[in-house]
This record gives sequence, C-alpha cells and structure tokens, in this order.
Amino acid sequence: MTSAERITNVFTTRRAAGQLAFIPFITAGDPDLAMTQRLIRNLDAAAEADLIEIGFPYSDPIADGPVIQASYTRALGKHVKLPDIFAAVKAVSGEVTTPLLAMVAYAIVFRHGPELFVQHAAEAGFAGLIVPDLPGDEAAEFAEIVQRSGLALVQLVAPTTPPERLEKILAHASGFVYCIAVAGTTGEREALPSDLAGMLRQLRQKTTLPLAVGFGIGKPEQVRGLKGMADGAIVGSALVRHLEAADSQASLKTIRDLASLLASAAHT
Repeated sequence: MTSAERITNVFTTRRAAGQLAFIPFITAGDPDLAMTQRLIRNLDAAAEADLIEIGFPYSDPIADGPVIQASYTRALGKHVKLPDIFAAVKAVSGEVTTPLLAMVAYAIVFRHGPELFVQHAAEAGFAGLIVPDLPGDEAAEFAEIVQRSGLALVQLVAPTTPPERLEKILAHASGFVYCIAVAGTTGEREALPSDLAGMLRQLRQKTTLPLAVGFGIGKPEQVRGLKGMADGAIVGSALVRHLEAADSQASLKTIRDLASLLASAAHT
C-alpha cells in the first residue's frame, strides 16, 4: 500500500462509519523538535488523530494567521533546519500509525530541490505534502514527482478560487482536497461561514477526492457542524496557540486534551 493509499483509507473508513477524519496541525520545532515528537506520539495515541499535519517553519507567511506565524517565528528563532525536521520525524514516524503530512512552502521545496525534497520527505515517513503556494505552471511536474514517490499531493481550494484555476488544482490533487473555509488567513472563528455548504456541494460535483475543511475550525461544535458536508476537519491555530506556554508539560496536556475533544466530536 502506498502512502497516498493510506490517506485514502483513513477517509474511506471514517466515511463508512458516518464520521469525520480529525486532522490536527502542529509546527515542527515549536518549542523544540523533542516536543514535536512528543506531540506526534500523543496525537496518534491519546488523541486519536486520523492524519497529522506538520508545518515547516517559514519566514514569509502565505496564509498563516498570527498564531501560526508566531509559532513559526519561535521555531526559526531556535534555528530549526530542514534536515533536523526530517531527522526528527523519521525517528518517530515508525512508532505511529497515523499518516503524517508536511505543510511546506514551495520556496523551501524549490530551494532544496523538488525531487530531493520529496525523496527526503518519503524517507522521513511522510505520507503526503501540502504546498499552499505551489505555482500553477509547476504543479503538473511536481505532482508527477510526488506521485512517483507514492506520496499524496494535497491541494488547497479557497472560496475565491476561480473556476479555471480550480480545474487545474483538482487535476493534480491526490489524497484529499484541503478546503479553505474562509477567505483570508488561518485562525479561530466563532462560527462556520454560511456559504461553506454551497462551496462543498459544488466541489463534490467536480472531484471524488475527500474534502477536508480548515481555517477557522477550532471548537467541537464547529467540527460537528461539518458532518454531512465534509469528510474531515483540520484544526491548527486552536492547538498551536498553546505551544507558547513556558511549561512544555502543561502545553502537551492542554493540546492533548483539546485534541481529544475535537477528535471525539469528529468520531461520534
């Protein structure tokens, strides 16, 4: 079974049970890579995550709100390097059953070399890549590299994505489609946008890939509100904001407990 197929199976299993996949996001290296490894283990076992997104710190935010920007800044301040992230993930990926996803800027991929980056990601144990700023004219070539590796290339769709761009995005997507709930940056919102259901219905007509919703999802009631519309819920800022606490042990427990509540909302 390829890594991409492992991701597909997650959604197939949850959908058959009438459930959502729960997908938490954490930042690699915040507050350090040892904590990142502990979070991966805890989200896999105690919090029952279905997939885990791991953000690669980047100094030029793409669509990241203030919470994730601050998390990236803290990690970069500790001089976290790309080889260190790969090594840390490789050390723990064999211990967990939850497929891991790399959320990474294309600038990082390009600087490292697309083929080499994909190779190193696969060797580290990642099952898929999410590249939010992947240029449209390079998507086909990069998607082929990712496909050859057996990984998934998760593509993002926003409410503002024009129809012609949408067709190209879906043509090169695999694993699932990351559906941005709101135009703008990441961050917690009070409620789901009223036009989200319509956006998801339109996407259902254009792709058979699972649809996972992110940006603004942070409460159990919001996760439950996605049932019947989406296949997965992605939660980032609501978890990441607890990493700034001085007490790492308290942060770990707080994130684990919140993740467990969100997973329960997705799975019941």
